[in-house]
Amino acid sequence: MTNATFHIVASPESWIEQAAVDQLHHTARLDDIDRVVGLPDLHAGRGIAVGAAFWSRSHVYPHLVGSDIGCGMGLWRSALPLRKFRLDAAERKLRGLDAPWSGDVAARLAEAGLAPDLAREALGTIGGGNHFAELLRVETLHGAGDAAVDPAALYIMVHSGSRGLGQTILDGHLARHNVDGLIAGEAACADYLAAHDHAMHWAVLNRELIAERFLDRIGTNGERLLDICHNSVTPHQGGWLHRKGAAPADRGLVVIPGSRGDMTYLVRPRLEQADVALHSLAHGAGRKWSRSEAKDKLVRRFSIADLERTKLGSRVICEDRDLIYEEAPQAYKDIHQVVRDLETAGLIDLVATLRPLLTYKMRRA
Repeated sequence: MTNATFHIVASPESWIEQAAVDQLHHTARLDDIDRVVGLPDLHAGRGIAVGAAFWSRSHVYPHLVGSDIGCGMGLWRSALPLRKFRLDAAERKLRGLDAPWSGDVAARLAEAGLAPDLAREALGTIGGGNHFAELLRVETLHGAGDAAVDPAALYIMVHSGSRGLGQTILDGHLARHNVDGLIAGEAACADYLAAHDHAMHWAVLNRELIAERFLDRIGTNGERLLDICHNSVTPHQGGWLHRKGAAPADRGLVVIPGSRGDMTYLVRPRLEQADVALHSLAHGAGRKWSRSEAKDKLVRRFSIADLERTKLGSRVICEDRDLIYEEAPQAYKDIHQVVRDLETAGLIDLVATLRPLLTYKMRRA
């Protein structure tokens, strides 16, 4: 049993539920976990706190990564000038995007070094839960700046993962090992890491295809500015760094979205301070209410039509009655406070703030 160091990056102004802190402490008691860090978006998950990073010098714990291996955020700058974008037209055109992609799936998988039949039916689809694709524009440019950020362009952000593939990998591990850690260098660990890496590559390709489908619907193309995975385990400082809802701070620019009714921040990690938070950053605002709580609290106060428009004037496409309540902006923490905490801790410099125009979650037809 190890005595892990334990740190939460959050100011007194940030609200973090005790259940999430308790989950972090529970994880810190696992054998051979050496460091545990909670980030300002920390919230309780299904046994494991989300918005956290865990480092072990010798073990890999698949359940700390979870079922959606490779889940993350991608950001594209479209070739469509913002002045030519028409919201009504875009809303009408974004249809048929929940059906399987009609392109050459086997070829794209092979190009990515993956088996041509690997989870092929799901490739290019967003999925449910908190996943989405969103059209945005630049609201504010900050001092850190970046030449790739053009305030005259339309942007698309994609949040999705490995769909059922990651779940299958985790289920297989749990059936064989329960929540026991795997010793680095042993065959069982190598097998898990190989499957994990396939799911990571699949998830990156999935976000790429989602972006291509959306851009094609609105009659343009785009250039990827970043793609970051926030559910993963990777080699780090001679050990293994597990991220559960934590964005990497060692791979360039990071996008940190709020809820569908709030701003998104584009930030540059400050590498000189990165080890304070295990080279990790918040991956979003973090939930304030569970999905069931959100529905119970909001269903009598707001109609579905109310939730299809946000306080920022953006629109929401979500034709799942439960999901539109479960993922309402009110269910999430204040993204501005989350980002302030990261900035105060010396972990980031602000590059830009992005305003949502249209958030797509699910459409029946």
